[in-house]
Amino acid sequence: MKIWTVPKLNRDTAREIAEKAAIPQIAAYVLAARGAQSAESALKKLPNGGELIDPFLMKDMQKAANRISAAMEECERICVYGDYDADGVCATALLFSYLSDMGADVFYYIPSRRDEGYGMNEAAVKKIAEMNTSLIITVDNGISAVDEIDLALSLGIDTVVTDHHKPDVALPNAAAIINPHRHDCQYPFKELSGVGVAFKLVAALAGEGVSQEELLYEYADIISIGTVGDVVPLVGENRIFVQKGIECMKNRQRVGIKALLECCAIDPDGINSEKIAYSIVPRINACGRLGESQTALELLLAEDEDVALQLAEELCLENSNRRSVEADIMAQACEIIENDSKIKNRSIIVVSGNDWNTGVVGIVASRLKELYGKPTIVIGVSNKLAKGSGRSIKGFSLVDAVFACRDILLNFGGHPMAAGVTLKEDNIKAFSDMINSYADSIGSMPFQELNIDLKLNPAVIDVQLVKELKYLEPYGAGNPQPLFGIYNMRLVSVTEVGGGKHLRLVLSRDESYITVMYFSHTRDEFIFEPGDILDLAVTLEINLYNDMQSVSFILRDVKLRDENFEECLKSVRIYEKMIINRPLGADELKSILPTREDFVLVYKKIKGAKLKTRLSSLWCSFGGALSCGKIKVIIQALEELSLIECNSKGEILSLNALSYSGKADLSSAPIIKKIHNALNGGIG
Repeated sequence: MKIWTVPKLNRDTAREIAEKAAIPQIAAYVLAARGAQSAESALKKLPNGGELIDPFLMKDMQKAANRISAAMEECERICVYGDYDADGVCATALLFSYLSDMGADVFYYIPSRRDEGYGMNEAAVKKIAEMNTSLIITVDNGISAVDEIDLALSLGIDTVVTDHHKPDVALPNAAAIINPHRHDCQYPFKELSGVGVAFKLVAALAGEGVSQEELLYEYADIISIGTVGDVVPLVGENRIFVQKGIECMKNRQRVGIKALLECCAIDPDGINSEKIAYSIVPRINACGRLGESQTALELLLAEDEDVALQLAEELCLENSNRRSVEADIMAQACEIIENDSKIKNRSIIVVSGNDWNTGVVGIVASRLKELYGKPTIVIGVSNKLAKGSGRSIKGFSLVDAVFACRDILLNFGGHPMAAGVTLKEDNIKAFSDMINSYADSIGSMPFQELNIDLKLNPAVIDVQLVKELKYLEPYGAGNPQPLFGIYNMRLVSVTEVGGGKHLRLVLSRDESYITVMYFSHTRDEFIFEPGDILDLAVTLEINLYNDMQSVSFILRDVKLRDENFEECLKSVRIYEKMIINRPLGADELKSILPTREDFVLVYKKIKGAKLKTRLSSLWCSFGGALSCGKIKVIIQALEELSLIECNSKGEILSLNALSYSGKADLSSAPIIKKIHNALNGGIG
């Protein structure tokens, strides 16, 4: 469950923005809904609202340019030390390509995610030293490699660090450190990705003889993939990078990217930031998650079409393998969570498994976070060593929570929305207890939100309106694709498509009918039936079929008209606290303690038919007469007394009444005893 939020819209401001900025009204309405107060502030959010910044405003840029230029003049051996994700691979490809073209004696090194982990390591430094290297240039890493850079220096190797991760207090002893997050760096735009910082270094090396615009045209396609892949905000220079990158992919295709688009069945004319994010980036990432990143890097550097096509096919195969591995871990993790009430009902879900591939646990954590609405950390265990990755929800800093557990961690890092940990297998339980104690000590966990930009009447949505929304592209972090609320729609029909993998819904309101696609959802997972009145959260695209354009409605979330997720979630939190023995007041306990009449109401709903629903929908069917927490108590008690069978996955409940004779003693259910005991001052 996510709480749907719709901002208050000042229509006068929106109309003024449309007029003064000379942009379509629907685009102006979205910008006003997102906080633009004037035409000037709105224009800054549009594709042409920024400019490229002088790279020498970045601290140590001149020192870096001098050291690298000297290395090229003296024919020193240079190593570009990258990273295995899309941002790191693209940054490596960019800098390696430029230095190679300039005649430098350069090679690249990307550590194995599985065997070496993120960033520089001592074994790699020693290996690089054996190759007569005298200069290492890091991309997308290095800011925390204090010991490794000291080792390199002792072996006669200088290091130039280019990174965008926030530095610790102590900086490494490098020849130059380029990072916009340095406290002494005056560079005005702090949100660059690793490949963005690498581009700034290339611009500095090129000097005044070559403009940044010329360099951007040469490398924008690579830069855009890394920028989108690192999920940095698409504002300022990042927005320019992605916009120019999309133009490059349409008009001047790099051999490797052309092959990848072909394998993804993407028409170059239809390339956009979403297709980069959901088709290209996962394939660039795939080989690094399951093995080595060499294939992805070779693809970006490829010059032969046949070789490029073969490499692209390998990446697509690796991506399919990644999906299979991910699905397997996801299924195992869900089973563990659903069978362990302590894991499921805590503020932060921490779940672990033997031999879970640590390259995909972050993706699984993201999916579990969406499924359960809580920060989630997924840990893979191998040879008594545990490595995990976590994803958070807005309003809770996961990296702060991880830092609070530093005493039992071997390694850790991240940012508010994502974090990674390494620890001994024996410490997993202690880590789970510790991080949850931290979360509980700082207040209630926020609820997930779904931010809807505008409410729309389906009667006004046409192809022209969707075309006018393109003024807001490219979309990405900081500038998401507009999400629209369409309310009070009657579900007419549900049809399976794509072999049952997706759904096509037809809905109506008054005289308006719309067809909505619900991708990656099966009929078994869709709990609504024709006749239900639904609220929809959708994105809008243009569909081209037989040279005819039509509006494509893509469903992102759906609820019954009267569902109140916030009220449900507040009540569920009380139930969860009771389950894991957190202290509750008498009024809270009474709010989830059902009467016999409440039991009868719920049991009648279940008896006689298998019921598939979600808690908030069940609450809605009772007209809000029972709290969601109370309904959960009733379902658990009925299950404990063998009156029903309940299977759950996330918020979806499958309920089935079992045969039973006689009169059940409802007060004998363990959960009812637990509540009464707590009310009487006992321990839950």
